[in-house]
Amino acid sequence: MAVRVGLAVQPGPHPQEAMEVTPLTWDIASRGLMEAGRILAFLVAGVAILEVLAYLILHKWLKLKHSLPIMLMLPALIAVIALIIYPFGFNLKLAFSNMSMYRFKEFSVGLAYGVQNFLDVFRAPVLQNVTFFQLLLRTMAWTVVNVFFHVLGGLFLAILLNRPLRGKAIYRTLLTIPWAIPQVIAALAWKNEFHYQYGFVNVLLRRLGLAPIQWLSDPKWAFLAVIIVNVWLGIPFMMVVILGGLQSISPEYYDAAQIDGASGWQQFKSITMPLLKPVLTPAIILGVVWTFNNFNVIYLITKGGPMEGTDILVTSLYKAVFEFYRYGFGAAYSTVILVLLLIFTWIYLRVTRGVEEVAE
Repeated sequence: MAVRVGLAVQPGPHPQEAMEVTPLTWDIASRGLMEAGRILAFLVAGVAILEVLAYLILHKWLKLKHSLPIMLMLPALIAVIALIIYPFGFNLKLAFSNMSMYRFKEFSVGLAYGVQNFLDVFRAPVLQNVTFFQLLLRTMAWTVVNVFFHVLGGLFLAILLNRPLRGKAIYRTLLTIPWAIPQVIAALAWKNEFHYQYGFVNVLLRRLGLAPIQWLSDPKWAFLAVIIVNVWLGIPFMMVVILGGLQSISPEYYDAAQIDGASGWQQFKSITMPLLKPVLTPAIILGVVWTFNNFNVIYLITKGGPMEGTDILVTSLYKAVFEFYRYGFGAAYSTVILVLLLIFTWIYLRVTRGVEEVAE
């Protein structure tokens, strides 16, 4: 390998030398820990100073009656401003800019850039071929199918575990394993199971006399594969939430219904589901938001492929920013996704009257 300097040719570093990584030593680790400790001490001292200043201003100067609650809320308020409000404001600034890989440091901000970015979200292909509305329909299908089976499977398992059952604690532990496993590990493990030649799924199909499937090479089968994995990951969460709701229902309601001659289905329809509504409403909203924004499963198993056939809104957003380097466009795109989630949450709460039910 050689590096050209002027008209002379100087030997460059050997590839192995260029790739060498400094080994982690105790000195390096201790310096890192000391630096982290200094940062933590600085933050603690800063919060303490702010609390003292807040006390002097609110209690001594303004003489407010509720100065103590305000002081206790101040660190949380600072965290919200630093971690939510400021990043969101900066994202809006980028949405109205022409920032890209070629204008990373010297980008311009203006209304015209913002209008163009938001129009490009809806008019131009987000990646190479796929458009926003194709991604939106695919994301909606991905979300609806996953959440439906999350709730259905979670409800079925929760009802089983809520009945008198020998070894209930063991079953509950085993059923929560998919939820306990880190999502990255689970996704990579499932990717191997969908391997055409050596994966467990195709091995099982061959044992049953069926033809193996190109799970990761065909867009339709790949999309089904990531749905299967996400359903497997999401059912335990719904099961735990619904089981808690079932255990909070008094048995007296079912005793009274049995005395009146109500069947099992009538008890489920008239007692179980209405009393589970305050639990299901926030759980479904959380499940929709989690599934809608679930980046790990799709990206780790298919990377949005093949041929952008499994990309959803969040994976295409990642690619637009970190593979196509369209930072201003990506900021506008992320704002559109946030607005869609807020609209869904508001509509769902109004339709189900979830706010009033939870409040009661």
